[in-house]
Amino acid sequence: MGINSETDLNANLQIGPTTLGMVRIYVEGDGIDLPMDFDPEEAIEIAEEIKAAAMQAQKMGSKSGKKR
Repeated sequence: MGINSETDLNANLQIGPTTLGMVRIYVEGDGIDLPMDFDPEEAIEIAEEIKAAAMQAQKMGSKSGKKR
């Protein structure tokens, strides 16, 4: 499965700080239990990548004429 493949899987996503000063991204779903810890600098880089991808997706959506 690639980043552009659709899926019917559902999962919950939680993001927050840990008591050890890390940022945890926690994914839980049917057969999935995935905690991922990042130091704050890595978490900021991930957040910037998510924001950049969202901005690109927003531009692509406006080009296709789709409204939400």
